[in-house]
Amino acid sequence: MAQSVKSRCPWCEINELQIAYHDREWGVPLHDDRRLFEFLILEGAQAGLAWDTILKKRENYRREFAGFDPAKVARFGARELRALMRDPGVVRNRLKLEAAVSNARAFLAVQREFGSFDRYAWQFVGGRPRQNRRRAMKQVPASTPESDAMSKNLKIRGFRFVGSTICYAFMQAVGMVNDHLVNCFRHRQLSRPSPRVPRFPSFDNRGGPGPGRRSAASANSGDTPPGRASR
Repeated sequence: MAQSVKSRCPWCEINELQIAYHDREWGVPLHDDRRLFEFLILEGAQAGLAWDTILKKRENYRREFAGFDPAKVARFGARELRALMRDPGVVRNRLKLEAAVSNARAFLAVQREFGSFDRYAWQFVGGRPRQNRRRAMKQVPASTPESDAMSKNLKIRGFRFVGSTICYAFMQAVGMVNDHLVNCFRHRQLSRPSPRVPRFPSFDNRGGPGPGRRSAASANSGDTPPGRASR
């Protein structure tokens, strides 16, 4: 009997690494803060690059970024940054590396304010995954009003490399939206009802008002990568 071939989102059919990521991780709702921090850092590192490049460096990122423990990364100083700049296993872009450290500190501040980054981030989609029904890759947007709001609020809190395109890629990766195409075998699997994250007052599409909103740094350069394709 012939073995059935699974239908997948076209973006992943580059190599086995991308297929495994698509089949096991992409779009699965995440609520663990360390995993959310990992994707925040990796999505920022991807700016202007192919996701395949980041997947190939992922294990080295985990090793060099203390298993993506934000408390440890927040303590990185000049010595650690110099070492990272010499490491071919990470994207050796000083602005991205410095942003990873400052984002770890901002991440800890969000945890203190909301109890977890999970509770903060999921409010941008109302606490549950947005179930989309897209039939072709050309229907997948680069950003949405929700990612616009998240980007704006993160920047207010001092995060960098968090443009709306990056935020939407983050939302796709951690399951805040289900952007598997309807003919992909994972779409149906990830369409099952998911528990709602406990609510805080929601953010509007302008990134506020939110509890504890600060008037800190404005938008940072380099946040939105040019020509990035949606996955």
